Amino acid sequence: MPVWAIIGIAVAAALIAWVLASVHTRRKDIKKVAYMMDALEDGELNFRFQDRNKFNRTLNRIRTIFEKQRQAHEQDSWTKLIRVLTHEIMNTVSPIASLSDAMAQSVDENGHSELDIKAGLETISDSSKNLIDFVQTYRQLSGVAKPIRKALELQELMDSVIGLNREFIASNGAECVYRPEEPDLMIYADEGQISQILINLIKNALQAGAKRIDISARMDKDDEMVVRVANDGAPIPASAQEQIFIPFYTTKKEGSGIGLSISRQIMRNHNGTIELVRSDAAQTVFELRFR
Repeated sequence: MPVWAIIGIAVAAALIAWVLASVHTRRKDIKKVAYMMDALEDGELNFRFQDRNKFNRTLNRIRTIFEKQRQAHEQDSWTKLIRVLTHEIMNTVSPIASLSDAMAQSVDENGHSELDIKAGLETISDSSKNLIDFVQTYRQLSGVAKPIRKALELQELMDSVIGLNREFIASNGAECVYRPEEPDLMIYADEGQISQILINLIKNALQAGAKRIDISARMDKDDEMVVRVANDGAPIPASAQEQIFIPFYTTKKEGSGIGLSISRQIMRNHNGTIELVRSDAAQTVFELRFR
C-alpha cells in the first residue's frame, strides 16, 4: 500500500476519532447545562463541576454569580422583614410600657392615683391583644401546609371561586369574569390553596376600587400554565411594588399584610411563581405560573 494511502487513512481515522470525541463531549456538556438549569430553577446551588476544562469553569462561574445574587436578595429580604417586624412590635409595645410606667408613678402611698387606672388597664389589655393577634398572624404566615395536589379543571375552579364571591363582587359594583385562551385547561394543584390565592387577589382588587376583574389562562411555549388576574383599580404605588410580597407590608389602612406573602409561599410549594407584572393607571396584573 502506498505511503500516501497509509497517511490518508491515518488522517481520516484521526479526524473521525476527533469528531466522535467532540460529539461525545458536546452531549456531556448539554447534559451539564440541562442539570444546571434544573438546579437553578429549583433554587439548589450546591453543585459544582470539576475544574478540568474551560467549559466547566464557565458553568461554575455562572453558578457562583447566581449564588451571590441569591445571598444578596435573601439578605435584603431579611433586612426588610426585620424592619417591618420591629416597626409593628414597637408600635404596640411602646404605648404599653409608657402607660404602665405613668400609672406606676401616679400611685401614691395610699394606693390612689390621679389617672384613670381602669381606662389605662383597658388600653394595656387592648394593646396586648393586638400584639397577640400579630403573633398569631406570623404563625399563620410561617405555617403554610404542604399542598395536597390533584388534577383540577381551571374552568370549574374559576366558576367555584367567582361563585363564592359573587355577592361580595356585586356589592362593590364590580364584575369578575374568566376567559381561558384555550379550552380544557388543567393544573395539578391544591384546590383550597389556589382558591385562597385567587380570592385574595379578587379582594385586593375590590379594595383598590376595581370595577372589572379579568382572569385568563393559557399554556405558554414552555408548557407552563399561566393564569393572569387583571383589574382596573387604583394602581399599586411604584415605591410599594417591590415590597408587596414582604410579610406584614401593606398599603391599606386595614389588613394584615400577609395575603400576598402567603400566596407566594403557596406558589413556591407548587414549584410555581406569582409576580406583579404590571400596575399602572390602566391595569394591575398578577401572573401565576404553574410548572
